[in-house]
Amino acid sequence: MLALAPDAASQKAAGGVSAPRKWSAMGVNGSALWGECAGSGSKPYQACVDLSEPAYRCSCPSRKFPCKHALGLLLLWSADGVPPAAELAPWAAEWFAQRAAKAEKAAEKKAEPAAGKPDEGRARQREERVTAGLAELERWLSDQVASGLSDARQTGLAEWSDLAKRLVDAQAPGLAGTFSGLTRVFRDENWPGRLLGEYAMVHLLAVAHRRAAELPGDLRETVRQRVGYQVARETVLALPPIRDEWQVIALRDEERDRLLSRRVWLHGRATGRVALVLSFAPPGQPLDASLVLGTRVDADVSYYPGAAPLRALIADRYGAAVPARAPASGVAVEGVPQLVADVLTRDPWTESWPLVITGARVGRDGKEWCLVGDSGQGLRLHPSAGDPWKLVAVSGGRPVTAAVEWTPDGLRPLTTWDENDEVVVL
Repeated sequence: MLALAPDAASQKAAGGVSAPRKWSAMGVNGSALWGECAGSGSKPYQACVDLSEPAYRCSCPSRKFPCKHALGLLLLWSADGVPPAAELAPWAAEWFAQRAAKAEKAAEKKAEPAAGKPDEGRARQREERVTAGLAELERWLSDQVASGLSDARQTGLAEWSDLAKRLVDAQAPGLAGTFSGLTRVFRDENWPGRLLGEYAMVHLLAVAHRRAAELPGDLRETVRQRVGYQVARETVLALPPIRDEWQVIALRDEERDRLLSRRVWLHGRATGRVALVLSFAPPGQPLDASLVLGTRVDADVSYYPGAAPLRALIADRYGAAVPARAPASGVAVEGVPQLVADVLTRDPWTESWPLVITGARVGRDGKEWCLVGDSGQGLRLHPSAGDPWKLVAVSGGRPVTAAVEWTPDGLRPLTTWDENDEVVVL
């Protein structure tokens, strides 16, 4: 529950109000959790939580979201410290009624047929601009290979920045982003080979877009999304969903270009499938906190179309999230190369893929840290992992289950589970 806290100070403060004596009244009814907590004034603070989201409301003046009272109430509930209630307090019932009314209006709006037809002229104009921009990109790549890569260290940054701007103007932001982060190749001793490989993948994408009519439908969707075409949320939710008990195995927040993003990785208990749920928010605004690390939820998940679907949306939930133990299924170290090869066969532009690895030991191969399987085969960890002492400490020399992100440079550890099945962020 503390993973929901906006900062460390809120986590500490929540512990101070998680004692039953602080609450003069409280109760839980289905997904409705409410309570009245003693504060500095004469009237108690009224806090309630919608466990199905979760969503929060509190009468305290705190600007943090969720506040310490909502967090403290959740801590009490998770420890079975909140008694069931036949009815909600009137003030809590009013808030939940307002939420129900808003949800009903949103559902009605979603069900309404779209007014008018898509602007076919604008869509055709964009197609023409993207096609022209990628034709220019193909010519540029041919010139780079013909003239050699020896000057890339001196001229690459300026050229890539200019090329990225031109691709944005051509309405191909996906490819523009590729060139914005290309300086990473210079970290490799064999940077010319690495750069040539990056250029080859960009060229493959440009050619695939030019010959999109010849591609299977799912690969065509992958190419368009890699180039930068967006898929509407409504389109994704209209696709057949997959129902499972989805466990939140990892969560990471990032800030880039003054935009906050949250990446949440899910693992299906029955299907074994993985999914990535993305959310974004401007600075100062809360990110989506409805998926809590260390819990699982019975839900329908709809994947974005593509040859190797990964990004997804939560379509519908069936009940509240519950605490989860370490995943019972996953992939052994020995099975990772074949799994990744299958993903890359379907989508060669894949740069990372989440995995749940089971039965792995932490070891070393020379100077590199690895996850080692029963056969002695090892997969090296990403250099950014450094010395993974936390993973070493949790494992204690025993086989562990770990959620990792595969990348061409190694496995990036995300989370693991200790001997009590408690999730540990790495």
